[in-house]
Amino acid sequence: MKQQILAAAFISATAFAATPALAGDVAKGESVFKKCASCHMVGEGAKNKVGPILTNVVGSQIASVEGYKYGKSIVALGETGATWTEEEIFEYLADPKKYLRAKLDDKKAKSKMSFKLKKEEERKDVIAYLASLSSNAAATEEGEAASEEETSTTTN
Repeated sequence: MKQQILAAAFISATAFAATPALAGDVAKGESVFKKCASCHMVGEGAKNKVGPILTNVVGSQIASVEGYKYGKSIVALGETGATWTEEEIFEYLADPKKYLRAKLDDKKAKSKMSFKLKKEEERKDVIAYLASLSSNAAATEEGEAASEEETSTTTN
């Protein structure tokens, strides 16, 4: 019983500790997003361009923007039910092809997005900016908190 409670406490602490690590600056992220704007749009009236609309991306299912023609590999990942959490976006932006290959366990997986946002701080900032534009982000955080609460109550 004590081990179960300690395990639940550790899981909860780990989950909460991971979130602040991605805390970025929304204003800086808006500036960083200029690098993304040649392919992506956000906000009211946004349209798909070379890349999909990124409004509401945080917390959404991967490869789910209506009307956008995704590549096969990211569609396959989206079909698993995977969602764009802040952590997933952080990994993806560093190297989209490498991310898809790891997630799909497929050495031949490809990404239509060749751009890599290598600087960690820039990734954190642009994710903070995207989260500020995402009504899904709050729902994802609430769902994760409810899931953690459910885990801790079932182990008691």
